[in-house]
Amino acid sequence: MTTLFLNARLIDPEADTAPPGWLLIRGGRIAATGTDAPPDTDGARIDCGGHCLAPGIVDVGVKIGEPGERHKESFRSAGLAAAAGGVTTIVTRPDTTPALDTPEAVAFVLRRANEAAPVNIRPMAALTRGREGREMTEIGFLTDAGAVGFTDCDRVVADTRVFARALSYARATGALIMAHPQEPGLSRGAAVTAGRFASLKGLPAVSAVAERMGLERDMALIGMTGARYHADCISAACALPVLERARADGLDVTAGASIHHLTLNAQDVGDYRTFFKLKPPLREEDDRQAVVGAVASGLIDMISSFHTPQDEESKRLPFGEAASGAVGLETLLPAALRLWHSGDLSLTQLFRAMSLAPARRLNLPGGRLSRGAPADLVLFDPDVPFVLDRFALRSKSKNTPFDGQRMQGRVIRTLVAGRTVYGRGAAR
Repeated sequence: MTTLFLNARLIDPEADTAPPGWLLIRGGRIAATGTDAPPDTDGARIDCGGHCLAPGIVDVGVKIGEPGERHKESFRSAGLAAAAGGVTTIVTRPDTTPALDTPEAVAFVLRRANEAAPVNIRPMAALTRGREGREMTEIGFLTDAGAVGFTDCDRVVADTRVFARALSYARATGALIMAHPQEPGLSRGAAVTAGRFASLKGLPAVSAVAERMGLERDMALIGMTGARYHADCISAACALPVLERARADGLDVTAGASIHHLTLNAQDVGDYRTFFKLKPPLREEDDRQAVVGAVASGLIDMISSFHTPQDEESKRLPFGEAASGAVGLETLLPAALRLWHSGDLSLTQLFRAMSLAPARRLNLPGGRLSRGAPADLVLFDPDVPFVLDRFALRSKSKNTPFDGQRMQGRVIRTLVAGRTVYGRGAAR
């Protein structure tokens, strides 16, 4: 099947260009692109109306509630939300019930995803059994089963010996380790970032230095083992020099940031609004600006939603007791476009961080507009305004901090392997 997209603004993060042009799909792959006269070809012709055509988003660190918490999110509901948000590949977390720590569990995820989700789904597996930090999983077997990385998510492996052994084994197999840099003793039980606001609200708090301390430990172990490492969510300015030194030392280290930490700050918690309770907690405005600058410079490689569905009962609690996390598959793109409208990041920088960099780091084929790449694409209008209604989200859980906020930018069409999986105005 052949489809020609005409009159598009081609957002190419690999070439760092965004010219007007056309794109041709044939057999589920990108056959050609150009800025000159489009080819005369059979098949469908779609006029993009001058809107943006970009590689589909590769969202790393998404929680799906299968197995164990299907009432919060299923593969079907997450897949529909992803398609509506321009996310063509979901990389899932292993913090399920039970944890994804066996080849059989990884096989289950791949089977269920293939049955139920309209987008690509690739699982990460647990680094230690049960995510308990005591014994590493069978990294080689899990890789063979289809795991694209290993993480215990927000549970820091506090036993340094166990973590070092896992890193050494990962180095031998070439596996990617994703870690959540925090000093677990300092951060245990914290709900917000330490500061005047936290003191006024009387909430349990943690200094942003806990993130730096956790990253310092991890970088020392990466220097010793030579493993491939990704810091899942850098949110504090004080952690950035640690990351800079690691890069200068030639360590195989990348880092990501959450879209919520890039667009919100600690003051947004306001009157104890639990939809703003995240892990790590939202930081001060100076931290937010520093992390945005690190994305612009390339020091921070990826932007992710860290989609974490929580039911109403988990959030309708006192702030200190409420569950952490927010949904983000459907809000990642419009929230990220805030950074473009503010002039902080270009569209190619955004899609470098949301598409190209995660695809490269996880050895996935998407994230590009080059010839031969899979036709995983998103067509969007970056300017159209709307007010977000959380009850209109396709996720089963509705815990978004952007509820009721004015946003700009909506997806018009999402394609996976050249097939339309979402079209604006289509039946849900």
